[in-house]
Order: sequence, then C-alpha cells, then structure tokens
Amino acid sequence: MILLVLLASILIAAVTIYQYHEEAREYHADRLERKESAIRRSINHVLDETSFEVITEKIPFIFKDEIYSIANIHGLQINLYDLEGQLLKSSKATLQRDTLNQCLSAEVLNQITNTAEHRYVIKNETNGKVFQSSYSFITDDKFKNIAILNVPYLQDDDIFDRELNEFLLRLGFAYLIMILAAIVLAYFISKYITRSLKTISDKMNEFRLEKRNKKIEITSSSVEIETLVKSYNGMIDELEESAVQLATSEREQAWREMAKQVAHEIKNPLTPMRLSVQSFQRKFDPEDENINQKVSEYSNTLIQQIDTMSSIASAFSNFAKMPAQQSEELNVVHVVKLALDIFNENYIRFEPEAEEIIANFDRTQLIRVVTNLVKNGIQAIPEDSENPKIEVRVFTDDDNVNITVEDNGSGITDENKLKVFEPKFTTKTSGMGLGLAMVKNIVETYDGSITFTSEYEKGTIFTVAFPKQ
Repeated sequence: MILLVLLASILIAAVTIYQYHEEAREYHADRLERKESAIRRSINHVLDETSFEVITEKIPFIFKDEIYSIANIHGLQINLYDLEGQLLKSSKATLQRDTLNQCLSAEVLNQITNTAEHRYVIKNETNGKVFQSSYSFITDDKFKNIAILNVPYLQDDDIFDRELNEFLLRLGFAYLIMILAAIVLAYFISKYITRSLKTISDKMNEFRLEKRNKKIEITSSSVEIETLVKSYNGMIDELEESAVQLATSEREQAWREMAKQVAHEIKNPLTPMRLSVQSFQRKFDPEDENINQKVSEYSNTLIQQIDTMSSIASAFSNFAKMPAQQSEELNVVHVVKLALDIFNENYIRFEPEAEEIIANFDRTQLIRVVTNLVKNGIQAIPEDSENPKIEVRVFTDDDNVNITVEDNGSGITDENKLKVFEPKFTTKTSGMGLGLAMVKNIVETYDGSITFTSEYEKGTIFTVAFPKQ
C-alpha cells in the first residue's frame, strides 16, 4: 500500500512536469506566432502608407524610423534581411549590432523557401536562456517577396517554473499526508491480519503428536485465514482419529509381543520339568535303596524350575504395573544408601554430594530404579575382571536431582545403544530384558529423564535426573 502511494506520487509528479513543459512550449510557440502576425500587420500598414517604391532596395528608407516604433509597440526586436540574407534594417541599437548576424545562413534561406508556410523557427539556448527566432517573407501588395522578417523571442519560463514548484510543493504535502495515512492504515491492517496468523502460529508451535491438541478458534478473519483454520482443525481431527487407531494397534501389538514373550519364557522351564517327570517315571523303583535321594533330587529340580517361572511372572508383573505417583518428600541420599545395602559386592562405592538432598519421589520406586541400575552394572562387569568398579553418585543441578551409576564393565556397542530401553532387549544369557524399560517408565512418570554414555570394553554411565519438587 505504501509502495503504491509512493509510486503514484512519483508518476503524477513526472506527468505534471511533462505537462507543464508542454504547455510552456505551446504557449511560447503561439505567443511568438501572434506577435509575428501583429508585427507583420504593422509592417504591411507602413508599406501601404509609404511614398517610397515598395522594393527591397527601399526597405531601409521605408523603415528608417518606423521600425523602432513597431518594435517599441510590440516589445520585440525586429530585423529585416534582403532575399539574399543580408541585413537591411534592425531595431537593435547601432552599438550592439556587432553581435547580430549580418547575413543569414543558407539553411535558413532554404527552409524559408522550401516550406509550404515559408516560415522557419530556430530555437537555441544561450547563458541558460532559451531563444526562438522566426523567419518569414515580407511581400508587397502583389504578394511578391521583398524582404525577410526576423523576430527574436526570449522564452521567459519564470512564471511557469514558479507555478510548477508551487504545485509540486502542494502535491508533496498532499502525498506526504497520504503516505502517513497509508502507513497507519497498513499498520492496523497488518495487525488485523497477523493477529489471526499469530494465533495459528502459536497453535502450530504448541502442536505435539503425543498429546491432545486444541483446535483453533478465530471469531473474525478473512476467507483465506478461515480456510487455513478449517484445514488445520480438519488435520487435528484426522490426527486424533489416526492416533486412536495407532494406539489401539500398538496396544494389540504390545499384548501379542508380551504374550509371545511370556509363552516363550514359560516354555523354557516347562521343558526340563517334563523331562524330569518322564525320567522319574521310567526310573522309579520303590525297592531302590537310593530312592529317597532320587526323590529329593527330583523335587529340587521341580522347585528350581517353579522358582524360575515365579521370577518370570514377577518380572512381567512389575513391568506391566505402572508406578503410582505417590510422591513424598524424602532424603534421596538416605534412600539410595538403603538400596545399595542389599548388595554384597565390596567394589560398589557411594559418593553423595551432601548428607541430605531432599526431593519428591516414591521411596519404593526410587529403590527399584537404583537396584536395577546397579544390578545391570554388576552383570556388565566380566567375572575375570581384575579391578571391578561401580560408583554411585547423588548430586543436584539447578532444579534437578541427579543419580549416576558408573561401571567399568564391557560397555554397550553402537548397534545396541538405540535398543537399551526397549522391552525384552537384553545382551545377557538370562533375564527378560525388562529392567531398564521399567526404570525408564518410572523416571518419566515423575517428569524425569534417564540417559547414558558408554564406551565399548571400557564401561557405561547411566544418569537419572528428576525435579526436586
């Protein structure tokens, strides 16, 4: 809008300047022609009243004094040339006549002779001033050419220039007001437009795939903005429908995977139990003197496999059970120390930043987190390690409480780093791979995070961070 107003002002100013120049040119051309016609009438009147013979040779005598009167009446200089271009008489003072052309050029004579009007106008500029000189024939009563009339004319454009400057000044003020008005109007229009766009932008920035997104509600807007809002709201509806379908599909897939995992883990102890029962049936002999020992071995085998199945059931139960957010204010240092007391390994070191670090967390869940991380560290250290080490630290950072568990075990390979927190992923020969997935679930429930850094064959550091309040 501002650019259009500015371009319009420049265009109108250019057209105005051009129009003024054209009007000035036409005015001077018409004025010179009128002056020349009036002078010609005065010359014809003198020729009609003279007692001299009206011929070229008598022109200086005929207009000896009259040429000054005519020039004075019309306010213009008058020069009379013969048909060969020689100066005959001039109204210019004698002392100044040396600057006057005493003879006309061949071009002027040819133009006068060859044009239909027998008139020729020359325009030139001297010392910043524009002059026009008209040349035409003077005839006797029989229309015979007897002399050439030259009327020099000074173009005085001061009046036009003053009018043009005044007009441009007024035009400038008018367009300055228009530009200021356009700026104000453009500002409010842009605010009106961008207000709706800002609302849409904020909603798009708040958009998250993992949560329910609100629709955009705008009471008044343009058709384009309304179309954009409808498209966004339609996308929200489609995403919510897709999210529901995806969640349902993921739940079904998760249950299928869980069922397959449970079935697989249960089948493992069932097979040796079946073999033990079959073997006992074949070899059972009441008369055998070692029957009591065999029954005892058989019973121990069954009990061991039953304990394995029980641990499997407990592991899946703990993983499936979402931790309830029963936050309580507790001393994290004290709780972590309690969790470490159950381990007999003498290479576990505990280094708290302070004796007391208070935070809101569930005591039982915090113990589960520490226990699982330390157990993973112990299992990651090879049995033939000469200098095993597990270091547990508790410290604060800004508004968070941090717990790190560092080991010098075998580390995690690059290909396994993305799978660490996936359920049922494990690199050990035993276990279901649910420990770290459960820890991640607990920590994120309390708005925390768990990360790790690891170097293969050097060790791993797990870091748990959660808010103090």
